[in-house]
Amino acid sequence: MISTTFNFLCLMFFIFASASGFQPDKNIELVVAKDGSGQFVTIQSAIDAVESDNNQSVYIKIKNGTYNEKLFITKSNITFVGEDRHKTQIIFAELRSNWRKDNNDNDWGSAVINIADGVSNITIANLTVYNNYGSLFGDNDHQFAIRGFDIDKIILINCDIKADGGDTVSLWNPEFGKYYHYNCNFEGYVDFVCPRGWCYITDSKFYQLSSKASASIWHDGSFSEQSKFVIKNSYFDGVPHFVLGRNHRDGQFFLIDCVFSENMKDQKMFLAPSNPVRVFKWGERYYYYNCVRESGDYDWHADNLNEAVESPEPEKINAEWTFATAPEKWNPETELDNILPYAEFPSPGRNSMLNQSGSVTLKWKAGIDAESYDIYFGKTSSLAFSGSSRSTEFNIDDVSSGEKYYWQINTITKADTITGEIWTFTTY
Repeated sequence: MISTTFNFLCLMFFIFASASGFQPDKNIELVVAKDGSGQFVTIQSAIDAVESDNNQSVYIKIKNGTYNEKLFITKSNITFVGEDRHKTQIIFAELRSNWRKDNNDNDWGSAVINIADGVSNITIANLTVYNNYGSLFGDNDHQFAIRGFDIDKIILINCDIKADGGDTVSLWNPEFGKYYHYNCNFEGYVDFVCPRGWCYITDSKFYQLSSKASASIWHDGSFSEQSKFVIKNSYFDGVPHFVLGRNHRDGQFFLIDCVFSENMKDQKMFLAPSNPVRVFKWGERYYYYNCVRESGDYDWHADNLNEAVESPEPEKINAEWTFATAPEKWNPETELDNILPYAEFPSPGRNSMLNQSGSVTLKWKAGIDAESYDIYFGKTSSLAFSGSSRSTEFNIDDVSSGEKYYWQINTITKADTITGEIWTFTTY
């Protein structure tokens, strides 16, 4: 259901959409712009325009600018997309302990983005979220960028999520919570990515801001032995002697094809002591495959997938596999077309290894306003134009084994050409 004001705005949008070929039953688009060129000047006012029982897919486009807002998301089925990842910023300073003192020890409102109980199907893409309390006031205690408890199906895509304290991204539903994060940069202090339930992260970067912090990643999988935290094709860095991870409750970690910087301390992930002492039903469950440390590996991150339940093959560990054991199965990667302004989600994936020669089919997810795509390909980053396509795939011939290839998809819209990232894959 939509509010009266929102209904009027949508009607005007539908009139425009009908002329442009937009299908209004797919989603409703709202535009936020600080300069007044959209329907709303604040992000929260756009959220407030959607009634609590909304069951339509609402797409909120956020134009470039710094939005010094604290957001309260109390409606489901909303996608927030920034115009530019680095130029669309949501910044607010909040220290958890300060907030709780004035709000009866209640965490609701303690983050920059607060997601209410019962909310599901929220996507946040192509923007920056930053809790900058520590930079302003010198306190690096817990300060959340994104926070939620009884929530489900939360997607982060192409975002920079940062905080100047602990628990940057805190999505805390151990019973059935499912979270998918793609191509994000995470930054913070202790336990700065700390999901409860099921979480899959790929193509992302983690940066630990303090050597005094006892861990970068954390997991609570205590509700179900099947809960898991999977991180694939990602990079971990931080100040010298940063520590990788830990858990205070039963948890299960899978790190696949990850790279650790030389700054990572020789400290394996561990069960953290707690008061009162907790009993861990399933013990230490930290699984690795093809994880390397720059300047030399440590013994504790050697391949050990064979020790996990059912000894999963590394190529089968993906988002669908991660969420297959949740109370409700979910494959978020089937839902990612027409979210971003440009082509994304390359196949072959970023920096992937491909056992193939002769030809390869390049694939990607559609940009929301794309009319066609220009494809560039080559053996160096100086790419040659290979052709155009109105579909989201393109065939390349004459691919040899033992070579590294570079490719790029430029998205053509009515208004502009959006230059894509240069991706790579290596054949063997």
